[in-house]
Amino acid sequence: MSDNAQAEAGTAEGQGPVKIDEELARHLENKREDLFEKFDIRDEFPPEVIQEAEERTEGVQQEIQDELEEREDLRDLTTWTTDPIDAQDFDDALSIRENEDSYTLWVHIADVTHYVHPESKMWEEAVQRSNTVYLPAYTMHMLPPTLAETVCSLVPNEDRLAHTVEMELDKENLGYEEIDIYKSVIESDERLTYSQAEQRLDDPDADLHEENQMVFELADQLHEQRKEDGSLVLNPRRDRAHTIIEECMLKANKAVTHELMWNRGVEAMYRVHPQPTPDEWDKALVEIQDLDGVSIPGSSWDDPRKAVNATLEDAPARQLDKIQWAVMKVMPRAKYMSDPFGGHHALNFDIYGHFTSPIRRLSDLINHWIVYTNDVPEDLQALCSRASDKQKDAETCEREYKDFLTEVGLDPNAVNNRGLEVVEDAEDADHTV
Repeated sequence: MSDNAQAEAGTAEGQGPVKIDEELARHLENKREDLFEKFDIRDEFPPEVIQEAEERTEGVQQEIQDELEEREDLRDLTTWTTDPIDAQDFDDALSIRENEDSYTLWVHIADVTHYVHPESKMWEEAVQRSNTVYLPAYTMHMLPPTLAETVCSLVPNEDRLAHTVEMELDKENLGYEEIDIYKSVIESDERLTYSQAEQRLDDPDADLHEENQMVFELADQLHEQRKEDGSLVLNPRRDRAHTIIEECMLKANKAVTHELMWNRGVEAMYRVHPQPTPDEWDKALVEIQDLDGVSIPGSSWDDPRKAVNATLEDAPARQLDKIQWAVMKVMPRAKYMSDPFGGHHALNFDIYGHFTSPIRRLSDLINHWIVYTNDVPEDLQALCSRASDKQKDAETCEREYKDFLTEVGLDPNAVNNRGLEVVEDAEDADHTV
């Protein structure tokens, strides 16, 4: 196993890595190399890109101090991150305040474009890669970890440059009373894992309990509102911590693209998701209705998304995967486009785009640049097509690699959650060839 794979092999809380022998490790490495060639996925970074990344991490504290004159200083604002236990970088953080008639929600995103811009080698490389590719226990990054895991990671107790989306949300309808997007300097108070966030929600005496409780109450309302409005929710049984992050990121992404489209009228990398035909939806619903122990409420058939939501709420756990797969089979692929026409069918948003993950998605990186400069890249349409194609390649590569893991006797979910460890003695391995 390469150094990259060892570094990426995060372990789930309370469990050790899956142990494999050296021969099986070579099989996995050969398979990855075959897939990288098949899908034109770049594993190693060119030396000049690594050098540029290393140079941009020098003298950053003084650089951040110098930036304070031009940015909002939010370092006194209570701020925290919530990520999987094996996350290598933290590119989003939250702050919240409850007012009499509204909530103020701050979503702070790592200001990647301060370091990665169209004239840089890292930008060129990011365009080639277009996204971070996640395989179980192995990751191909869009940006050099030298940069992404240091100055672009919102680690606790360190000043960091951020791009903040500040939203004033009406308590009654959760609509935007005000949206403000600006460059900032933040200091995260703590880095939480998802399970730690759950523990903080349960413990009234814990640090950040009040903030997590407040943001969960908001996120829960946002989640229920989305479902009522017809947003498709294929994973209805997420824990509270995941609900917080998902809903806050959706609200921030929607706010940014609302600003770009309605207030500025500029092209950007919008996320467009076409809807299935009525016949395709009917086919999916009939397939779901025929599953053992599953029943679609009669009142919801007129809106397939609401029908699926209602069915998932009451379906036996053993049937969830089959229901989700029946829907996914008829869903067209979402694409990046320079015009939001058509909206996002699954989310039921008229306009939507990505902003909250500039470390791992080209679309977000480019939208950061457009928001900040109001300058749209000349080759935006080509960049949209590139990002769409490479996302498809990444998903197909991941699926084929997981299939291979299954073929050689490994559980892809166990490997994904616990990582891998190569042992010399086959007798010590959980799995061998």
